[in-house]
Amino acid sequence: MELIGQSIQDIFGVAPWGLVIVCCLVFIAGYVDSIAGGGGLISLPAYLIAGLPTHASIATNKLGSAMGTTVATWHYAKSGFIQVKLAIPCVLFAFIGSACGSNLLLLISDYILKFMLLIILPVTAFYVMRSKQLGNDQVSSLSIRKTVAICCLIAFVVGAYDGFYGPGTGTFLMLLLTGVAKLRLDASAGITKAINLSTNIAALVIFLLNAQVLIPLGLLAGIFSIAGNYMGSHRFTSNGGAIAKPITIVVLVIFLIKVIYDLFVGI
Repeated sequence: MELIGQSIQDIFGVAPWGLVIVCCLVFIAGYVDSIAGGGGLISLPAYLIAGLPTHASIATNKLGSAMGTTVATWHYAKSGFIQVKLAIPCVLFAFIGSACGSNLLLLISDYILKFMLLIILPVTAFYVMRSKQLGNDQVSSLSIRKTVAICCLIAFVVGAYDGFYGPGTGTFLMLLLTGVAKLRLDASAGITKAINLSTNIAALVIFLLNAQVLIPLGLLAGIFSIAGNYMGSHRFTSNGGAIAKPITIVVLVIFLIKVIYDLFVGI
């Protein structure tokens, strides 16, 4: 039994109990993300609760996120929801922004990052869970050139945020693209998926080049994330937020206790 536990530790970089936590919470995160959004608020703390360093947690989470986002983006593209002419410049700016954000992350120590996450994660969770999606079914009054410029700026800024941190990116993009760029809801959803895929790939490349990603763990987590997304999408409910919020709150409370313990007790 001890040999099996050591083998799991050697392959995945976490203890057996940590692997169970990551797989279960990432599956739940995928399920929650598909019915209400904000799955990253659960998946990122999963790695930290399992005992991974902060940089490795964010980096490995990106691998699973990239896998899930690839499947979702393919579905949107196949359904014709992605405006290619608008998506191409947005993807480019998002890629650059995410690369900048992930490089900045690598310059910050693990100890300082934990302090930052104690503030950033709860604030992001509060905002995401309180926000309402801004539907915009009217024709935009902005010129095509201005729309492209605004979308590219949004892509760069949110891309930098996603490269540095991540959770809530999809929600922020939807709110900004519909509220500021005045895109229709369906167009915003398609562009959001394209941008999010770009930011995930950019950050993942940077983290892989800097040996921060636990690849076996990230791949396994990605499979559980896809499974959760699939199950959630087939059990969609209009009251998804009522399911997502208590789960997210419980995970965040456990995460906060773990980080506070690491910072002030387990030094």
